Amino acid sequence: MPPSPQTLDALHGRVLEWYRGAGRDLPWRHPDCSPWGVFVSEVMAQQTPLGRVEPVWRQWLRRWPTPAALAAAAPGDAVRAWGRLGYPRRSLRLHQAATVMLERHGGQVPSRLQDLLSLPGVGAYTAAAVACFAFGIPEVVVDTNVRRVLARTLTGKQYPAPALTRAERDLAGEAMPAQRHTAAVWNVAVMELGALVCVARGPRCDACPVADLCTWNVVGRPAHDGPARRGQAWHGTDRQVRGLLLQRLRDARAEVHLGLLVGAAPQQQVMRCLDSLVADGLIEPLDDDRYRLPA
Repeated sequence: MPPSPQTLDALHGRVLEWYRGAGRDLPWRHPDCSPWGVFVSEVMAQQTPLGRVEPVWRQWLRRWPTPAALAAAAPGDAVRAWGRLGYPRRSLRLHQAATVMLERHGGQVPSRLQDLLSLPGVGAYTAAAVACFAFGIPEVVVDTNVRRVLARTLTGKQYPAPALTRAERDLAGEAMPAQRHTAAVWNVAVMELGALVCVARGPRCDACPVADLCTWNVVGRPAHDGPARRGQAWHGTDRQVRGLLLQRLRDARAEVHLGLLVGAAPQQQVMRCLDSLVADGLIEPLDDDRYRLPA
């Protein structure tokens, strides 16, 4: 059953008022931030805490303030500047996206959803977020935080489904305010509420502006009855070893011999990870068992 207009009006008013006072002052949320700045922030923030993103984002925008500036750089420079943000393939996707923007869109971030979706590495969430936050187009923006807030407030469930469903997307669309500008602010406000208050573990219901309207809270916070939620392992994984290998190549700022890389982990795992990094285009193999970041 869809939420009533009265419930939605109350949710909109309280969440938007809360966001005006409690929302974080992030540079890509400023009115003068360029669409490119918004685009870079959305790619960097995928599965990465915003506290880690901001300093790298500032360095990136100082060095490459436009898509054309990044497209003119070597792909290896993008990988090196990515630092420890994680999932370093995103740095290459950003470089590739900047190149496409230069070649097909006059060096500008496109505003049409279809054009954004055609960029390398851009999926439904990123395309909708850039359209909404960079251009004010009221696309439905649904990330993990939004899904959790709407699951609790409107459906009474502690957690959303393991993967985004059509029903969740429809609910997010129904929950958006009708006014164009208000809808854009609502998207980021709900996201912020999920990041700061309606968190996955230990939600701060006493500080929530809509605690008395939240179905899950009102009915006594019933425990999750779906599949067990598992955290991601890190230590000893190929992902960790890939990060260590890339860091050694970034620090060297030159070609590195295999002998200086095999100490990062057991040799078989190092070789497997090197092969995967080469396949992803993050490093280049050279003669004499040497590797480097892409030129």
